[in-house]
Amino acid sequence: MLPHPFQFHRPATLDAALELRAQHGDDGTFYAGGTELLLALKARVLRYDHLIDLKGIPSLRGVRLESDEIVIGALTSHLDLARDALMHRHVPAYAGLSNNIANIRVRVAGSIGGNLCFGEPHADPPSLLAALGARVTLRGPEGIRSVLVAEFIEDEFTTQRRDDEIMTAVHIPVPRPDERFTYLKSGHLERPAVGIAAGCCTDDGRTSYRVWAGSIGSRPIRVTALEAALEGVPRHRVGDVLPAASVAAAADLPARDDLHGSADYKRHLAAVLMRRAVLQVADQSPGRGE
Repeated sequence: MLPHPFQFHRPATLDAALELRAQHGDDGTFYAGGTELLLALKARVLRYDHLIDLKGIPSLRGVRLESDEIVIGALTSHLDLARDALMHRHVPAYAGLSNNIANIRVRVAGSIGGNLCFGEPHADPPSLLAALGARVTLRGPEGIRSVLVAEFIEDEFTTQRRDDEIMTAVHIPVPRPDERFTYLKSGHLERPAVGIAAGCCTDDGRTSYRVWAGSIGSRPIRVTALEAALEGVPRHRVGDVLPAASVAAAADLPARDDLHGSADYKRHLAAVLMRRAVLQVADQSPGRGE
Protein backbone atom coordinates (compact mmCIF):
# COMPACT_ATOMS: atom_id res chain seq x y z
CA MET A 1 0.00 0.00 0.00
CA LEU A 2 1.24 3.49 -0.83
CA PRO A 3 0.93 6.47 1.53
CA HIS A 4 -1.42 9.35 0.84
CA PRO A 5 0.26 12.04 -1.32
CA PHE A 6 2.36 14.55 0.59
CA GLN A 7 4.67 17.51 -0.04
CA PHE A 8 8.32 17.08 0.93
CA HIS A 9 10.25 20.00 2.49
CA ARG A 10 14.01 20.15 3.01
CA PRO A 11 14.97 23.00 5.37
CA ALA A 12 18.65 23.73 5.94
CA THR A 13 18.36 25.10 9.49
CA LEU A 14 16.47 24.35 12.69
CA ASP A 15 14.74 27.72 12.53
CA ALA A 16 13.47 27.00 9.01
CA ALA A 17 12.21 23.57 10.06
CA LEU A 18 10.33 24.99 13.04
CA GLU A 19 8.85 27.73 10.84
CA LEU A 20 7.55 25.13 8.36
CA ARG A 21 5.90 23.19 11.17
CA ALA A 22 4.30 26.39 12.48
CA GLN A 23 3.05 27.18 8.97
CA HIS A 24 1.47 23.77 8.30
CA GLY A 25 0.41 22.87 11.84
CA ASP A 26 -0.92 19.37 12.42
CA ASP A 27 -0.85 18.67 8.66
CA GLY A 28 2.95 18.54 8.86
CA THR A 29 5.44 16.38 10.73
CA PHE A 30 9.19 16.16 11.08
CA TYR A 31 10.96 13.41 9.13
CA ALA A 32 14.30 11.93 10.20
CA GLY A 33 15.51 8.48 9.11
CA GLY A 34 12.00 7.42 8.24
CA THR A 35 12.49 3.76 9.18
CA GLU A 36 9.43 3.86 11.44
CA LEU A 37 7.40 6.75 10.00
CA LEU A 38 7.35 5.48 6.41
CA LEU A 39 5.98 2.12 7.51
CA ALA A 40 3.12 3.87 9.33
CA LEU A 41 2.46 6.14 6.34
CA LYS A 42 2.41 3.20 3.91
CA ALA A 43 0.01 1.31 6.19
CA ARG A 44 -2.06 4.51 6.35
CA VAL A 45 -2.01 4.38 10.12
CA LEU A 46 -0.72 7.96 9.93
CA ARG A 47 -1.41 10.66 7.35
CA TYR A 48 0.38 13.97 6.79
CA ASP A 49 0.20 16.43 3.91
CA HIS A 50 3.70 17.78 4.60
CA LEU A 51 6.89 15.96 5.60
CA ILE A 52 9.66 18.21 6.91
CA ASP A 53 12.95 16.44 6.25
CA LEU A 54 15.56 17.23 8.91
CA LYS A 55 18.46 15.35 7.35
CA GLY A 56 19.91 18.45 5.70
CA ILE A 57 20.53 20.22 9.03
CA PRO A 58 24.25 19.72 9.88
CA SER A 59 23.92 20.57 13.59
CA LEU A 60 21.76 17.48 14.14
CA ARG A 61 24.59 15.05 13.35
CA GLY A 62 27.83 13.94 14.95
CA VAL A 63 29.31 12.86 18.28
CA ARG A 64 31.38 15.11 20.50
CA LEU A 65 32.74 15.22 24.03
CA GLU A 66 31.60 18.20 26.11
CA SER A 67 32.97 18.33 29.63
CA ASP A 68 31.61 15.17 31.30
CA GLU A 69 29.07 14.28 28.61
CA ILE A 70 28.97 12.55 25.26
CA VAL A 71 26.69 14.70 23.07
CA ILE A 72 25.10 12.90 20.11
CA GLY A 73 23.27 14.78 17.38
CA ALA A 74 19.75 13.39 17.18
CA LEU A 75 20.09 12.43 13.50
CA THR A 76 23.30 10.46 13.99
CA SER A 77 22.70 7.01 12.52
CA HIS A 78 22.96 3.76 14.46
CA LEU A 79 25.77 2.66 12.15
CA ASP A 80 27.77 5.82 12.79
CA LEU A 81 27.39 5.30 16.54
CA ALA A 82 28.50 1.68 16.20
CA ARG A 83 31.72 2.86 14.50
CA ASP A 84 32.43 6.06 16.44
CA ALA A 85 35.73 6.16 18.36
CA LEU A 86 34.36 8.30 21.21
CA MET A 87 31.49 5.87 21.74
CA HIS A 88 33.86 2.89 21.85
CA ARG A 89 36.15 4.69 24.29
CA HIS A 90 33.56 6.01 26.73
CA VAL A 91 30.33 4.01 26.28
CA PRO A 92 31.30 0.77 24.51
CA ALA A 93 28.07 -0.87 25.65
CA TYR A 94 26.08 1.59 23.56
CA ALA A 95 28.37 1.17 20.55
CA GLY A 96 27.74 -2.57 20.78
CA LEU A 97 23.99 -2.05 21.03
CA SER A 98 24.04 0.16 17.91
CA ASN A 99 25.91 -2.48 15.95
CA ASN A 100 23.14 -5.01 16.58
CA ILE A 101 19.99 -2.98 15.93
CA ALA A 102 17.59 -4.67 13.49
CA ASN A 103 19.40 -4.99 10.13
CA ILE A 104 21.98 -3.06 8.13
CA ARG A 105 19.34 -1.01 6.29
CA VAL A 106 17.89 0.22 9.58
CA ARG A 107 21.33 0.89 11.03
CA VAL A 108 22.30 3.01 8.00
CA ALA A 109 19.05 5.00 7.74
CA GLY A 110 17.73 4.98 11.30
CA SER A 111 18.84 7.59 13.84
CA ILE A 112 19.04 7.64 17.62
CA GLY A 113 16.63 10.58 17.79
CA GLY A 114 14.13 9.05 15.41
CA ASN A 115 14.16 5.83 17.40
CA LEU A 116 13.43 7.62 20.67
CA CYS A 117 10.81 9.98 19.25
CA PHE A 118 8.75 7.19 17.66
CA GLY A 119 8.35 5.45 21.02
CA GLU A 120 8.22 1.91 19.59
CA PRO A 121 8.04 -0.44 22.62
CA HIS A 122 10.28 -3.11 21.04
CA ALA A 123 13.34 -0.91 20.60
CA ASP A 124 16.90 -1.36 21.85
CA PRO A 125 18.21 2.15 22.72
CA PRO A 126 15.79 3.43 25.41
CA SER A 127 16.54 0.98 28.22
CA LEU A 128 20.34 1.33 28.03
CA LEU A 129 20.12 5.11 27.67
CA ALA A 130 17.89 5.18 30.76
CA ALA A 131 20.40 3.06 32.70
CA LEU A 132 23.21 5.41 31.60
CA GLY A 133 21.28 8.41 32.95
CA ALA A 134 21.02 9.99 29.49
CA ARG A 135 18.85 12.98 28.66
CA VAL A 136 17.52 14.50 25.45
CA THR A 137 17.36 18.13 24.34
CA LEU A 138 14.18 19.37 22.65
CA ARG A 139 13.80 22.66 20.76
CA GLY A 140 10.44 24.20 19.90
CA PRO A 141 8.65 27.53 19.57
CA GLU A 142 8.84 28.04 23.33
CA GLY A 143 12.59 27.44 23.56
CA ILE A 144 14.87 24.59 24.61
CA ARG A 145 14.20 22.02 27.30
CA SER A 146 15.86 18.86 28.61
CA VAL A 147 14.18 15.56 29.56
CA LEU A 148 15.70 12.41 31.03
CA VAL A 149 15.35 9.40 28.72
CA ALA A 150 13.98 7.52 31.73
CA GLU A 151 10.97 9.87 31.64
CA PHE A 152 10.82 10.70 27.93
CA ILE A 153 8.84 7.66 26.74
CA GLU A 154 5.46 7.69 28.49
CA ASP A 155 3.67 4.80 26.75
CA GLU A 156 3.83 2.90 23.47
CA PHE A 157 4.29 5.41 20.64
CA THR A 158 3.84 8.25 23.16
CA THR A 159 6.66 10.53 24.31
CA GLN A 160 7.10 13.88 26.02
CA ARG A 161 8.09 15.52 22.74
CA ARG A 162 5.43 17.93 21.55
CA ASP A 163 4.49 17.78 17.88
CA ASP A 164 6.09 21.18 17.23
CA GLU A 165 9.41 20.27 18.90
CA ILE A 166 12.58 18.83 17.38
CA MET A 167 14.90 16.58 19.36
CA THR A 168 18.33 18.10 18.78
CA ALA A 169 20.68 15.90 20.84
CA VAL A 170 21.11 13.02 23.25
CA HIS A 171 23.45 13.61 26.21
CA ILE A 172 25.11 10.63 27.92
CA PRO A 173 27.11 11.23 31.12
CA VAL A 174 30.59 9.81 30.69
CA PRO A 175 30.76 6.73 32.95
CA ARG A 176 33.29 6.89 35.77
CA PRO A 177 36.24 4.45 35.74
CA ASP A 178 34.49 2.26 38.31
CA GLU A 179 31.22 2.08 36.34
CA ARG A 180 30.41 -0.73 33.93
CA PHE A 181 27.35 -1.12 31.66
CA THR A 182 25.98 -3.77 29.36
CA TYR A 183 22.91 -4.51 27.24
CA LEU A 184 21.61 -7.97 26.41
CA LYS A 185 18.58 -8.91 24.35
CA SER A 186 16.73 -11.91 23.00
CA GLY A 187 14.15 -12.35 20.25
CA HIS A 188 13.43 -14.35 17.14
CA LEU A 189 12.51 -11.27 15.06
CA GLU A 190 14.53 -8.15 14.22
CA ARG A 191 12.98 -6.40 17.19
CA PRO A 192 13.86 -7.69 20.67
CA ALA A 193 11.31 -9.67 22.68
CA VAL A 194 13.15 -8.55 25.82
CA GLY A 195 16.15 -6.28 26.31
CA ILE A 196 17.96 -5.82 29.62
CA ALA A 197 20.34 -2.97 30.44
CA ALA A 198 22.45 -3.16 33.58
CA GLY A 199 25.02 -0.96 35.24
CA CYS A 200 27.26 -1.34 38.27
CA CYS A 201 29.30 1.16 40.28
CA THR A 202 31.00 1.37 43.65
CA ASP A 203 30.86 4.44 45.91
CA ASP A 204 32.88 4.54 49.14
CA GLY A 205 33.27 0.77 49.00
CA ARG A 206 29.53 0.12 48.54
CA THR A 207 28.32 -1.44 45.29
CA SER A 208 25.04 -0.51 43.63
CA TYR A 209 23.33 -1.64 40.43
CA ARG A 210 21.00 -0.15 37.83
CA VAL A 211 18.72 -2.51 35.92
CA TRP A 212 16.22 -1.56 33.20
CA ALA A 213 13.95 -3.86 31.19
CA GLY A 214 13.00 -2.89 27.65
CA SER A 215 10.50 -4.28 25.13
CA ILE A 216 8.62 -6.27 27.75
CA GLY A 217 6.14 -3.47 28.43
CA SER A 218 4.89 -0.30 26.77
CA ARG A 219 7.95 1.67 27.94
CA PRO A 220 11.33 0.96 29.59
CA ILE A 221 10.90 -0.27 33.16
CA ARG A 222 13.35 0.24 35.99
CA VAL A 223 13.64 -3.05 37.89
CA THR A 224 13.83 -1.50 41.35
CA ALA A 225 13.10 -4.79 43.13
CA LEU A 226 16.27 -6.34 41.73
CA GLU A 227 18.29 -3.20 42.39
CA ALA A 228 17.16 -3.24 46.03
CA ALA A 229 17.98 -6.93 46.42
CA LEU A 230 21.50 -6.31 45.08
CA GLU A 231 22.18 -3.04 46.93
CA GLY A 232 25.45 -3.29 48.83
CA VAL A 233 26.22 -6.82 47.61
CA PRO A 234 29.94 -6.98 46.69
CA ARG A 235 30.69 -7.78 43.09
CA HIS A 236 32.25 -11.14 43.93
CA ARG A 237 29.16 -12.21 45.92
CA VAL A 238 26.42 -11.06 43.56
CA GLY A 239 26.04 -14.56 42.10
CA ASP A 240 24.78 -15.79 45.47
CA VAL A 241 21.81 -13.42 45.39
CA LEU A 242 20.97 -13.27 41.68
CA PRO A 243 19.14 -16.57 41.02
CA ALA A 244 16.24 -15.99 43.41
CA ALA A 245 16.24 -12.18 43.13
CA SER A 246 16.06 -12.13 39.32
CA VAL A 247 13.17 -14.61 39.19
CA ALA A 248 11.24 -12.67 41.83
CA ALA A 249 11.84 -9.35 40.06
CA ALA A 250 10.86 -10.73 36.64
CA ALA A 251 7.62 -12.13 38.02
CA ASP A 252 6.39 -8.59 38.70
CA LEU A 253 7.18 -7.18 35.24
CA PRO A 254 4.04 -6.12 33.30
CA ALA A 255 4.62 -8.37 30.29
CA ARG A 256 1.99 -8.91 27.60
CA ASP A 257 1.30 -11.64 25.07
CA ASP A 258 2.15 -10.55 21.52
CA LEU A 259 3.85 -11.85 18.39
CA HIS A 260 7.20 -11.70 20.21
CA GLY A 261 6.06 -14.33 22.73
CA SER A 262 3.78 -14.99 25.67
CA ALA A 263 4.00 -12.94 28.85
CA ASP A 264 5.37 -15.94 30.78
CA TYR A 265 8.01 -16.56 28.12
CA LYS A 266 9.14 -12.93 28.23
CA ARG A 267 9.34 -12.93 32.03
CA HIS A 268 11.49 -16.06 31.84
CA LEU A 269 13.75 -14.36 29.28
CA ALA A 270 13.96 -11.28 31.49
CA ALA A 271 15.08 -13.32 34.50
CA VAL A 272 17.77 -15.10 32.47
CA LEU A 273 19.02 -11.89 30.85
CA MET A 274 19.04 -10.00 34.15
CA ARG A 275 21.26 -12.66 35.70
CA ARG A 276 23.66 -12.60 32.76
CA ALA A 277 23.75 -8.81 32.51
CA VAL A 278 24.37 -8.24 36.22
CA LEU A 279 27.12 -10.86 36.27
CA GLN A 280 28.78 -9.07 33.34
CA VAL A 281 28.73 -5.64 34.96
CA ALA A 282 29.86 -7.09 38.29
CA ASP A 283 33.07 -8.26 36.63
CA GLN A 284 36.24 -6.94 38.22
CA SER A 285 37.32 -5.13 35.03
CA PRO A 286 36.05 -1.58 35.79
CA GLY A 287 35.03 0.94 33.21
CA ARG A 288 34.35 -1.52 30.40
CA GLY A 289 31.15 -2.53 28.59
CA GLU A 290 29.91 -5.39 26.48
